[in-house]
Amino acid sequence: MSLKTAGVLSIVTGVGILLFWIAFFTVGLAPDIPPACYFSYEYAFPLPDTILSLALIIGGIYALQRHAMKIILLPACGGLVFLGLLDMAFNYQNGMYTITVMDGVLNAFINIWCVVFGLCAILTLQREYVKKS
Repeated sequence: MSLKTAGVLSIVTGVGILLFWIAFFTVGLAPDIPPACYFSYEYAFPLPDTILSLALIIGGIYALQRHAMKIILLPACGGLVFLGLLDMAFNYQNGMYTITVMDGVLNAFINIWCVVFGLCAILTLQREYVKKS
């Protein structure tokens, strides 16, 4: 992946996370019959996800500008991988992938996106810094 692609996808991912939370609190994205711990789990995420989103957006902008501060994407993408793995564990343990086909596909896509894109962006940034060394 190019640095430009990583920057654009970081911005898109950050905006997507923010839009998810806006929709969660306005439209209501919860499953019809969620596990008992679902809301306690979800309500722990708006603040860290907002900070993660801002880091992805700012880091993505810096990456597009090839600014030295693009380094902010490294911890942000590490956080994205952590988020994806954490959600995978929760979703698997609580049957979230099997509530409905649509819920399963959507949750799986989001979780896989976080892990795969996060790792690819980390490798892209690593390659950029190795080239400069």
